[in-house]
Amino acid sequence: MDIIISPTSGQPLYEQISSQIKNMIISGELKPGDELPSMRFLAKELKISVITTKRAYEELERDGFIITIQGKGSYVADQNVDFIRDEQLRVIEEHFTKAVDVAKVTGISLRELTELLRKLYHKGD
Repeated sequence: MDIIISPTSGQPLYEQISSQIKNMIISGELKPGDELPSMRFLAKELKISVITTKRAYEELERDGFIITIQGKGSYVADQNVDFIRDEQLRVIEEHFTKAVDVAKVTGISLRELTELLRKLYHKGD
């Protein structure tokens, strides 16, 4: 499992880890029942604190992406990927709604907003 973190990205490390694992699950790269690396192993590989990986796994479990069995490990949950994707789209729509509201109040055009979204989407490509 290839996870790349950047201490300078502005996004907390645990969020970087959890979002990359979520993407692997949604894309099908990780399948239901697949075992994730132990928190200690992942922390060692990424050269970060075990507390950080623990927080990432806790977030993934809270969101229903993984299950953790005490003494056994963490596994990709047997979830409906379409449901998970729909939930993620709902969250994105909420953020877009707020952004559109701010853009309208401040006189930012749809073209400017679209261009900003395009830049953000391709940032780091």
